[in-house]
Amino acid sequence: MKNLQKLFEHQLKDLYSAESQLLNALPKMANKATDSKLKAVFERHLEETKTQKARLEEICKELGVSPGGEKCNAMEGLIKEAEGFMSEAEDKEVMDVGLIAEAQRVEHYEISGYGTAVRFAKELGHKGIAEKLQQTLDEEYNADNKLGNLAEGRLNEKAMA
Repeated sequence: MKNLQKLFEHQLKDLYSAESQLLNALPKMANKATDSKLKAVFERHLEETKTQKARLEEICKELGVSPGGEKCNAMEGLIKEAEGFMSEAEDKEVMDVGLIAEAQRVEHYEISGYGTAVRFAKELGHKGIAEKLQQTLDEEYNADNKLGNLAEGRLNEKAMA
């Protein structure tokens, strides 16, 4: 990569791959969740992820780059870890809090990626794109907060029993 613009485009493609992989993982996580509120959070985030992926497609179109062509190895690893956990959990309360932990790892990765992309967009003078990426970043923070509140509110306590 020769300059910040090319690095920015690479970051967008990586985020696109991450969102694409997450679209396949979230239904599995929702299916494994036993708590109805947790299941609803996963289902809402699935819809949000579809919108985020479409937003990245729109941004890439605006920049004249194809969103495909990259594989986000980090998201692949996070999803593999989540799948491993889902195959090992034996208690439904432990399953729910473990799903939250796995999902928060994913959210923290996305927060990091979108935060970097927002900063790059601003520095490159892509004001409108920065605003779109900030919208996604805000959604990722919100999802992380919902998951954390659900765990701290009652699910962690249930899993201790």
